Amino acid sequence: MTHPDTAPHSTAEDRTVLARRAAIASLVGTAVEWYDYFIFSTASALVFGQLFFPNENDPIMGTLSAFAVFGVGFFARPVGGIVFGHFGDKVGRKAALVTTLMLMGGSTFLIGLIPTTDQIGIWAPILLVLLRLVQGFGVGGEWGGAALVAVEYAPQHKRGAYGSFPQIGNAVGLVMSTGIFALVSALPDKQFLSWGWRLPFLLSALLIVVGLFIRVKLTETPTFQAAQERLERNTTEQVKERMPIAELFKRFKRPLLLAMGMRLGEAVFGYILLTIGLTFAANYTDIPRTHVLVASSVAAAAAIYTYYFFGKLSDRIGRRAVFILGSVVGIVVTFPFFWILDANALVLTYVIYTVAYAIGVGALYGVEPAFFAELFSTKVRYTGLSLSAQIPSVLIGLWPLASTALLAATDGDPWPIALITIGCLLIGLVCAWLAPETNKTDMTRVGTEPEEAR
Repeated sequence: MTHPDTAPHSTAEDRTVLARRAAIASLVGTAVEWYDYFIFSTASALVFGQLFFPNENDPIMGTLSAFAVFGVGFFARPVGGIVFGHFGDKVGRKAALVTTLMLMGGSTFLIGLIPTTDQIGIWAPILLVLLRLVQGFGVGGEWGGAALVAVEYAPQHKRGAYGSFPQIGNAVGLVMSTGIFALVSALPDKQFLSWGWRLPFLLSALLIVVGLFIRVKLTETPTFQAAQERLERNTTEQVKERMPIAELFKRFKRPLLLAMGMRLGEAVFGYILLTIGLTFAANYTDIPRTHVLVASSVAAAAAIYTYYFFGKLSDRIGRRAVFILGSVVGIVVTFPFFWILDANALVLTYVIYTVAYAIGVGALYGVEPAFFAELFSTKVRYTGLSLSAQIPSVLIGLWPLASTALLAATDGDPWPIALITIGCLLIGLVCAWLAPETNKTDMTRVGTEPEEAR
């Protein structure tokens, strides 16, 4: 049955209003989810090593242990992508999104209540790992659903622009997380380590209430409803329909691999700016941690605008061109990023963070929702989008740990990290070059149709 909001007789103005409402709902929900995720990465760099993995002889080893826990969450993300991808493709996008938000919010709030190792011993890191796994499971199904709600509601000629809204939510979440950590990290060390670091995690409870209120009011996307009705009318097609993940691996292997390669380049470069730069600055430079956090916040605030700009630009010149541009910028700025931090150049730190994140990551991340969604058909799209992002996350989750180990092994020399980052960006660039241009793709095709983008 067609929902009245998406019925054929709906006016263009009605459909535009619904598309904007869906985009804003994606933005708000994603901002809350990524706020939860980013505060964990920031806490891993600043406090978890001391509180949950204390090592008086070598503090960097505590940070290594904290990043190992950070990486554990990434192993749960592909599982979340499979579970919620199946749920979202078979039942609908809305229910999956509400569930992921509750999982993320609940686990984040509880992290803020965990006693430290000094208080309960080994149970402290065990509880941290378990809650991190729940976080990873939830976020594994979050991004694909949020991206689809925005893209599947959007008019065809504006899918890049509307698809950038969940990415803007990512930047908003980063601004909130780094901003609040910049405030609490200004506390004296004793207060920051005893209770100040908990405040960002406990604040999550309020944000979750806001996100749930907005997401519960969503209706199912028109594209998904149309696919469901088509399958109901065509009983033969319905009988032949496979599980989404089986259909994905049978008919969409090439698009999946290309999207995974693009995601790898973007994410490895992004984590240089979000986490690894902070670790490098805190342990091997004289730049105060608060300034690095503020620089990250300024860069993320600028990305709020550049995500939309690059998403909209991709509607005009194509997704591939914009993604390749972001890859080139990332390759060019990676070494200078570390040189500037190593030189303790405070003003240039703000400049390089803003250029690298707002333009480099902005062009890459801003087009991913529309680009990746258009590579898959409706009945496998949630699964395809989720696995495109989450399978590479297994490697990406180890990246902060591996890079911190490389810094320790080289006594703070970042050149191996820079080379690996450039290599991953080159992989993403090549995958974008090999991918088809998708900004004119028909989004209403269903999963049993022949594979496109061979």
